[in-house]
Amino acid sequence: MQVTRLIEAPRYEAPEHFDMACFRLQGREASRTKAMWMGLSHLLPGGRTSLKGSSQEKIYLVIEGKVVVRTDSGEATLGPMDSCVLAPGEARALENRTTRPATILLVMEEATAQST
Repeated sequence: MQVTRLIEAPRYEAPEHFDMACFRLQGREASRTKAMWMGLSHLLPGGRTSLKGSSQEKIYLVIEGKVVVRTDSGEATLGPMDSCVLAPGEARALENRTTRPATILLVMEEATAQST
């Protein structure tokens, strides 16, 4: 078993993520898993990502606050314990439109090139 304590989780910078603090909980530099990785992100009020797709399937789970997930086909506001899955190549943007911070958990399959 490999345990990652949040206080020890490595912070990482994700391209085109604004007003967000991202931490790797499992995978890549945090643990030995090879098939997937898991991250925790804190979005400040107004925090967002660009509308962009990746070649990996993604699962988002909102832990706290509200996060708008926008795709080319529409948008959904997710609250605590709401989740969504995004298909490979499906462009998405995340946005915190509230005045309170939001926290999301990301589970993503590992790509050969390790892109985020």
